[in-house]
Amino acid sequence: MTEMLNVQDAKTRLSEILSRVERGEEFILARGGKPIATLRPVEPAPRRELGFAPGPPLPESFWEPMTEEELAEWGA
Repeated sequence: MTEMLNVQDAKTRLSEILSRVERGEEFILARGGKPIATLRPVEPAPRRELGFAPGPPLPESFWEPMTEEELAEWGA
């Protein structure tokens, strides 16, 4: 069940309320008895794996230091 809280009460008990939100509870914040916002847990973003781009893997030479000539071409 969603609990309705007055904004002042929410400010006073913010740490407690956030702990309850982390456990999955939802709250409606109200000013003067009029609902103005919902406080609910955020859906975690899906974890992205590295190496998801299509194509062949990088050659081992990619990780080798650049030669002086290559650095000069890049303006380094």
